[in-house]
Amino acid sequence: MFSRAKRGEAAKKYMPSIISPDFRAVGDITADGDIQVLGRIEGNVRCRTLTIGDTGAVQGEISAERVRVLGKVVGPIKARTVELTRTGHVTGDIRHETLTIDTGAYLDGHCKRMDAAELRPDEHLTLVHDATSR
Repeated sequence: MFSRAKRGEAAKKYMPSIISPDFRAVGDITADGDIQVLGRIEGNVRCRTLTIGDTGAVQGEISAERVRVLGKVVGPIKARTVELTRTGHVTGDIRHETLTIDTGAYLDGHCKRMDAAELRPDEHLTLVHDATSR
């Protein structure tokens, strides 16, 4: 009825990487998919979708397609869609196409809508490195 390859591909495609509440990462993090942060990251984060849970914190630059902040961010955010929930706390500038700020959210920084040139993906950024191409 279902093949293993299809189930494995679906799980790989949709399962987020999770930084648990008791985990602290120091250094830059890059992922092709989604990241959910419940712990703490001290470094830059690049991914497709980033969700910072209410216990999560990121200190560094964030670059993603979509960012949802329930916890704390210290540093700039650059994303097509940014959502600050009522528990979200951001100290830093936000570059966005779409921005949602719920009542009660904290923002100390500037917000600026990105133009068409800035919305193109980073051409110099390769998320997956092929060791044979070096």
